[in-house]
Amino acid sequence: MSEIAKSNKIGQPKSDKIFDVLNKIFVWFLIIIITYPLIYIISASISNPSYVNSGEMWLFPKDITFEGFKRVFNSQDIWIGYRNTIFYTLLGTAINLAVTVPCAYALSRVDLVGKSVIMKLLIFTMFFDGGLIPTYLLVQKLGMVNTIWAMVIPGAASVWNIIVTMTFFKGTIPRALEEAAEVDGASIFRTFFQIVLPLSAPILAVMALFYGVSHWNQYFGALIYLHDRDLFPLQLFLKEILIEQEITAELMMQGSNIDAIGEQAKIASSIKYAIMIVSAAPLLAVYPFLQKYFIKGVLIGSVKE
Repeated sequence: MSEIAKSNKIGQPKSDKIFDVLNKIFVWFLIIIITYPLIYIISASISNPSYVNSGEMWLFPKDITFEGFKRVFNSQDIWIGYRNTIFYTLLGTAINLAVTVPCAYALSRVDLVGKSVIMKLLIFTMFFDGGLIPTYLLVQKLGMVNTIWAMVIPGAASVWNIIVTMTFFKGTIPRALEEAAEVDGASIFRTFFQIVLPLSAPILAVMALFYGVSHWNQYFGALIYLHDRDLFPLQLFLKEILIEQEITAELMMQGSNIDAIGEQAKIASSIKYAIMIVSAAPLLAVYPFLQKYFIKGVLIGSVKE
């Protein structure tokens, strides 16, 4: 420890030391209550359901079994769902960024004609929309029902994300840099693609994460617009598996086969936790690579230099 650090530590008031201790205790408490459910779900997905249902398994796995995962992945529909969801997420996120980023950049420029009117119209849509039936009729009239476009076009842009991205451009990209590019003869498009975008990696990563998570977890749009099972996303197939297990257990209960009911209930429990892991694992794997950008992005506009 350096001399300066030592002197600061020695000269620290008692109230600050107490605050530091309490702050660390609070942070560790938050870490525990956040990580425990994650560890529990992972452990429950590979533990014997008897220990899970009885409460004997409360943290680490007991009598490891992968029956739940086998039941999930033995379904051919799961792989179709994974394929479709990955495709919808990649295509939808690309469309979202292609709409959101240029729109936000245009709104961040002081020379945009009619900027205040455009902003008012955009903000109006944050509080009022047409509702489910008019939206469905619009998608139907556009011929997008039961097509991949129904999953990516209706939510092509989020007004909130546009405002966040616009705030980033205003607070991070110096106006003098753009003016210098204009003096050198660069067009607005060249300035945007060759100067602004390379400096916007943090906000691009944050927006990609926001939109990507939204597309990955999307199921209501598919439930409304899609009828062809070959187009179903992963979430719909997972929902079907859960409902199928519940119905099977109910039918067995009506047949009064106690042993079969107990076994089916155990399998249903394993499948439930396995489905949670299957649906969340890809996002958990991607997040660490975007974490530093995510933290920087959520603090946009909080501090003015």
